[in-house]
Amino acid sequence: MEKYYFTYNDIHRTVRSLAERVVQTGFAPDLTVAIGTGGFIPARMLKTFLKKPILAVGIAYYDDQNRATEYPHTIQWIDEAQRKIRGKKILLIDEVDDSRVTLEYCIRELLRHEPAEIAVAVLHNKKKEKRGSIPPEVKIYLAGADLEDKWVCYPWDAIDIDAQEASAAGK
Repeated sequence: MEKYYFTYNDIHRTVRSLAERVVQTGFAPDLTVAIGTGGFIPARMLKTFLKKPILAVGIAYYDDQNRATEYPHTIQWIDEAQRKIRGKKILLIDEVDDSRVTLEYCIRELLRHEPAEIAVAVLHNKKKEKRGSIPPEVKIYLAGADLEDKWVCYPWDAIDIDAQEASAAGK
């Protein structure tokens, strides 16, 4: 299977560009919500640029062997979600938009808590047919980059960071 390999520097540049694009849209989030585990590091990096607090949710769609399950399910949700989300502008963050099922699931869960607005930012969007959809309540969807449908290897998943960087450099 063909793969994409990214370094931390690659991700930093993508996040910086994504943050600039969020600002350019005029969307000013009150807080960000990171979909874990993949969205944790991009959300923290976006915090450097956007200066907004991060809430974290755990949504599982893959099993221990990286196989998609039938439906995503909640592992962890936001304590006092109604109070923290209601009437707020939320920027939902994840690392990759693959099937879109996890994003759709999480957006629908957030909508139950009556946010003022929701925008979505992902590092990478795979250019392929999606099983899920972005609900119409989401007015802004931003991807740092569009990629062909290949497995994405992020540096935070690497056992050997030197091998990760060598692969990303094409060595």
